[in-house]
Amino acid sequence: EIITAAIEALNEELPPASRVIPSEGLALFGPDADLDSLSLVSVIIDVETALTLRFDDPVALTDDRAMSRDVSPFTDVSALTDYILELLAERQAS
Repeated sequence: EIITAAIEALNEELPPASRVIPSEGLALFGPDADLDSLSLVSVIIDVETALTLRFDDPVALTDDRAMSRDVSPFTDVSALTDYILELLAERQAS
């Protein structure tokens, strides 16, 4: 729901022809991306902010770990969701 809210907030800033429909398969990054780089940055910042507020602890999604993966966690909404859940599970385990 946090990612969907960030995409919906982005859509409010975009002209109608550029808006995207939030879905698990929405391509965020790469050659087939539905977002441009500036839009992706906006979504990531909104997601990080929402996660930080919800868990009262800073959450960074764009660290070396994310960037060094074979498959980017920013490929699509599903990959980003999986990455966030992985990060949150690690926080709970520690």
